[in-house]
Amino acid sequence: MYSRQFVRFSWLTLVFIFLVTCAGSLVRITGSGMGCPDWPKCFGQYIPPTEASQLPDNYKEIYAGKRAKKVERFAKFLTVLGMKKEAQQLLNDPTLLQEQDFNASKTWTEYINRLFGVLAGFGVLGMVIWVMRKYRTRKLVFLSWINLVFLMVQAWFGSIVVATNLVPWTITVHLFLAIVIIFIQLVILLEVSPSQKQKLTAPRWVKAVVGISLVITFIQMFLGTQVREAVDVLVMNGYTRSQWVEMLGTPFYIHRTFSWLVMLFLVLLAYQNFKGAKHRILYSAFIVLAIELISGVLLAYADMPGLVQTAHLIFATVILSILFMAYFRLETRK
Repeated sequence: MYSRQFVRFSWLTLVFIFLVTCAGSLVRITGSGMGCPDWPKCFGQYIPPTEASQLPDNYKEIYAGKRAKKVERFAKFLTVLGMKKEAQQLLNDPTLLQEQDFNASKTWTEYINRLFGVLAGFGVLGMVIWVMRKYRTRKLVFLSWINLVFLMVQAWFGSIVVATNLVPWTITVHLFLAIVIIFIQLVILLEVSPSQKQKLTAPRWVKAVVGISLVITFIQMFLGTQVREAVDVLVMNGYTRSQWVEMLGTPFYIHRTFSWLVMLFLVLLAYQNFKGAKHRILYSAFIVLAIELISGVLLAYADMPGLVQTAHLIFATVILSILFMAYFRLETRK
């Protein structure tokens, strides 16, 4: 029913969305989030500067003033939503308006992240146009439009993340909006891709274990962001990387324990899969999770190297996506 070109474009759009997530993680670990202090432009330009001499002498005051107005509007929005405590914290935090010195590498890291965001936006918009012109099924129209809406919300919230000077909870919300967008794109692929529409037969308990692993992995990502937020606080207070692990507290230990629990589940699934139908997607889940655990061990015991932090988030997103697809493709038998 759906052309090969449309299916390929759907997969390509998913790749673009993943690239944004990867780039966003790199931005965070390099501290480049404020490399562009305004949004959607960067220092008021579509192509950012490469030297501080290309900026006005009072550029810090200019962009701090602009962000102050945006923070005030966002605080009013939070108050309407009943989040008065968070709104007051934003309004009363003097560090939110502290501008960083110009750093070309950080500016261009953040700029490239935004370019990937534009690619993802064109992909999702292209899906909407293609669906409206050729495939007007109710489900596909709804999914493509709702994904575009979420992407627009994500873009708007990205500007809030910048305006609030990377307040940790806003970065967490930003990540989970990205996960929602990925999930919607996966549902579209389950609908249009012939390879993903094929059902996989397995015992009922296998699907249950996949579902439990999916939920735990989702919780794991939330715990992981809490750990990352705690790391941000430790960094601001002057603690070194070697001191982080011993000071992270309960969320870190729960996060680590849940990782081994998911690994146990997937070892069980891999063994059952080897004995039975040998579904490739379950093997993929096991392999990716093994790599994810290795990256987690490196984070905990190898001084939390920056690039491993990026890999850890990437593999977590991939394993979450694989489990999501596996759960909806599995058909149970007694």
